[in-house]
Amino acid sequence: MIVLGIESATELVGVAVADDDGPRAEVWATGRRRHAEALAPAIAHVLEQAEVELADLGAVAVDLGPGLFTGLRVGVATAKGLGQGLGVGVVGLTSLSVLARAAADAGVAGPVLAVVDARRGEVFCARYEVGPGTGDRGGPVREVGAPRVLAPEALAAELVAGPVLAVGDGARRYAGLLSAVPGLRVTGTSSVGPPPATVAAVAVEHLGIGGAATAPGDVRPVYLREVDARINWSQRDPARPAG
Repeated sequence: MIVLGIESATELVGVAVADDDGPRAEVWATGRRRHAEALAPAIAHVLEQAEVELADLGAVAVDLGPGLFTGLRVGVATAKGLGQGLGVGVVGLTSLSVLARAAADAGVAGPVLAVVDARRGEVFCARYEVGPGTGDRGGPVREVGAPRVLAPEALAAELVAGPVLAVGDGARRYAGLLSAVPGLRVTGTSSVGPPPATVAAVAVEHLGIGGAATAPGDVRPVYLREVDARINWSQRDPARPAG
């Protein structure tokens, strides 16, 4: 099966095509919040690089978040539109699980802390345990506790000493704070964002073992907190007249 993977939940905007043999093509760039403008050309480019037509796709995969509200909405809306237009299902993955899976595929084994920059002095985070890999395949990834939104200081305060790899743009942004925890190491820049190729490859693997895709109309973003517009409205001065 051929799957198109879409990543736009962070500053990273990217697309990849993968099949049963692994990723076939990948393109990505730092979006700088221009996700809507960058995503469609990226899809066209990666399909050309992979020598794949839209009609060849068996499913679409997308990062559901948590992440930047505008970016993940663009990605989810695009995935839903493609799925509906092509008559195929959508495989939704979280940004945190994709980061952990990418670490596993890079040969990491042991505790992994996935951290996405949530802006406004907060991070989205989740802990994972990665088992030993076999050959060129990463080990199994198990989530340890549900994803949360925290102040980085609160996250650092609750971490205990011990070997752990922190991945993601949130880990990089708050590297000085997190690295003060004994045994914690922050990954290099190569794994700042969830890789689009991992989004596509994980979906292929999921479908290959009998996993189900979601009907496009049922796909929903994972926010973990209220959207920006609602937060901004709640922070308005109630004594200030509208308009």
